Amino acid sequence: MNKKVINYTLDEVKKVSNEIAAMLIKRNILLLYGDLGAGKTTLTKSIVESLGGDPKNVTSPTFNLVHIYDTKKFKIWHFDLYRIKSEKELFNIGIEDAMTDGVLIIEWGEIAENLFSKNYLKAHIEFTDDEYKRRLLLNCY
Repeated sequence: MNKKVINYTLDEVKKVSNEIAAMLIKRNILLLYGDLGAGKTTLTKSIVESLGGDPKNVTSPTFNLVHIYDTKKFKIWHFDLYRIKSEKELFNIGIEDAMTDGVLIIEWGEIAENLFSKNYLKAHIEFTDDEYKRRLLLNCY
């Protein structure tokens, strides 16, 4: 497991997303954590753009639970598990299909952690004292 801490301003999110996008070529799962408004969907939008997809198509899947984006590299399945209460529900929304067909970016991934044993990233986005800065704690498994 590798750990990395990245401090960035909201204007530097593209640099962070480029780094994570490069890692997703080898690891096909990104679990995103952070308080409401920390920037999980913003980071996802930038990652999709880094991989050659259209960032205008990226919105929070809070109500739909999953959105799928095509990029030049691969398909991205963007899950929001904020309202999911059990692992069983994950299979009802298609996570098993997604695991065999592209890259998964999962917001609020706590409930899905047990599904993955290797080749995934965990990114915790934290607020800092400066409202325009974030701290990203990145763990590679």
